[in-house]
Amino acid sequence: MTILEMDYLGTDEIKQVILNFQKEVMPGKPIQESLVDEFAVALKGLTEYEILNLLALAYSRRGDLYREDLSLIFDQKQQMIKKAGILEMIPLNETMEDIGGLENLKEWFKRKAKVYKNMDKASAYGVDMPKGVLIAGVPGCGKSLNAKAAAKLFEVPLLRLDMGRLMGKYVGESEGNLRKAIALAEAISPCVLWIDELEKAFAGIGESGGGAEVTTRLFGNFLTWMQEKTSPVFVVATANNITKLPPELLRKGRFDEIFYVGLPNAEEREKIFQIHISKRRKQDLNDINIRTLVDKTSGFSGADIEGVVKDAVEAAFADDKNGVKTEDLLEAVKNTNSLSEIMADSLKKMEEEYKSRKFKNASK
Repeated sequence: MTILEMDYLGTDEIKQVILNFQKEVMPGKPIQESLVDEFAVALKGLTEYEILNLLALAYSRRGDLYREDLSLIFDQKQQMIKKAGILEMIPLNETMEDIGGLENLKEWFKRKAKVYKNMDKASAYGVDMPKGVLIAGVPGCGKSLNAKAAAKLFEVPLLRLDMGRLMGKYVGESEGNLRKAIALAEAISPCVLWIDELEKAFAGIGESGGGAEVTTRLFGNFLTWMQEKTSPVFVVATANNITKLPPELLRKGRFDEIFYVGLPNAEEREKIFQIHISKRRKQDLNDINIRTLVDKTSGFSGADIEGVVKDAVEAAFADDKNGVKTEDLLEAVKNTNSLSEIMADSLKKMEEEYKSRKFKNASK
């Protein structure tokens, strides 16, 4: 018996489906080559039946295929991923400008983006396909934000893999779900695959018991894929505590780089304040003494600072004030317990661990 696997359509095959649709449905209305290329990338990961349905739906709206129809494809693809129930497609609202500080990490992403946007040229030059990055460190300091901003920078979809969804009740179901998730990500590629809180996803590796054995097998499958993958799926994994991660995941070859994100320094806190105040009360920015706020928020995380700005804006609105002043923000700072106070011992141990492992610092 011969087993034939029906893979997802490749880019060239999708282009042919689009051209055949154009000849049959709208003869005499040729589609621009650049638009065919964009449609082919957008339709990756869909079956031929789904592609034809989407093209027919787009054509029925205005009697032609336009660049605006790409948003329709994106919405339908989101529905398809939701129905699969393993991956989640995240909307891209954040950019690198929304991140205060972490200049080393942002610069590294920009270099990778250049490779990603020019994959054919990079491959011909001898550049290997980027594998991904592990961002570890303090909670609330922009790790997840970087995953979202990276996808926006790369101009590709962002897929989130929730390890909790992989777990099935039958023997072998969890491993099958992981294979499906990887196959779907590779079909949709180029894309960014975001695995949040990696240490929780692979908790219990090496321990005895049914659940731990399943996790160990999942981990083995994931490691093999990370080592051998050649598809343009860029993995962004985030972790709060890497001491729980197995050492074989951290060795060179799995990820292109491992970055450590610590509490923001004074310069970074200034940028974070500017970003969050500008988002909510841009007109008040010039009247606020940000240097004073920076001096009062040593040991605050990015999430703490965002919370301070939110509280101050809400309080000013509730008190019918014309705008937000420095005093309102200082009052919110006074009422906030910073992360360095709440997790002092844990943060100290974490920082020593990252320094001893010589991870690259995300900040300059």
